[in-house]
Amino acid sequence: MTEAVFREFPDQSRTHSVPLSHVSLEMGHLYAEDFAHEAARLRAHFAEAGPWVDAVAVSAARATGGRRPRVSTCFLVDDYFAPFSSPADVVPALIGEAERAGLRIDYLVRESGLAEADGFPLARSVAGRLVESPPPGSNGVRPAAAETGWLANGRRSPASGPHADPSAPSGWHPPHETAARRHSVFLDAELWDGQGAGRTFSCAFLAAVWQLLRLGLLRHHGLPVLRPHPWDGSLPGTWEELPVVLQLNPKAAPFAAYRTCSLLPSGYLPVEHAVQVILEQIQVDAEALHQVAERSAAEGVHLPDSVAERASYIFYPGP
Repeated sequence: MTEAVFREFPDQSRTHSVPLSHVSLEMGHLYAEDFAHEAARLRAHFAEAGPWVDAVAVSAARATGGRRPRVSTCFLVDDYFAPFSSPADVVPALIGEAERAGLRIDYLVRESGLAEADGFPLARSVAGRLVESPPPGSNGVRPAAAETGWLANGRRSPASGPHADPSAPSGWHPPHETAARRHSVFLDAELWDGQGAGRTFSCAFLAAVWQLLRLGLLRHHGLPVLRPHPWDGSLPGTWEELPVVLQLNPKAAPFAAYRTCSLLPSGYLPVEHAVQVILEQIQVDAEALHQVAERSAAEGVHLPDSVAERASYIFYPGP
């Protein structure tokens, strides 16, 4: 059984803090097709990851003024879009291949828990914090992202139909990125499809929730969500029975961190571009942000104001 995502306390107005590492390093993201290649795909991934894990630790030490940094590692398993195999088969294989490469996975996380865990609709709660940045000249004719399930980083091309902008000139005009550096890199990201209970969140949106979780910025009634569950060595037969955040290493640094770094195949680059666009338009819990700012300042760790800029990536050529 997984532990409850939150518990009710009398001091609901208080925002509780979470322990923080300096860096949360994502060492990979496993899909069903990756596991279908058995050990070969995992072995190749961890062999590629090894040198970068060392580089992240060196970079983190520089950011802390030479002090030994707190770095925790995590691995995300996709049991949301295409559940596969079972924890009893997957987890030992992951741990074994990581150890073969001289690496250790501190935390294992189930992607389905980023959508909903223990009855708490985490992704929907984050969706409720979307605050779109209106591009210059917009007049509010287009429905909001909360209604359409699409979020852009600028002005879209004019559209025809009932939601067309009546003030826009006729004919085609190119889209425009709001913060373009001379030339636009326009992105219109799908956040979900379906309606009501049938809604399916996109990989990009769940990845944005994933970043916020790793940055220690998610709260429900002031309480942290999805706290790590210590591993007792047993593994259930189904993913639903496994805690969403499983702490494999009892001596691990804290799961959440001031900054995140994700080591991913280059095929993830378009998704992570969308993640940056989404993060820039989410209103994060103000008190959680304040807590992190105070603690980072006390440790002499500089953090950018932008939450999106606290996430970094290392992309390597993937299969």
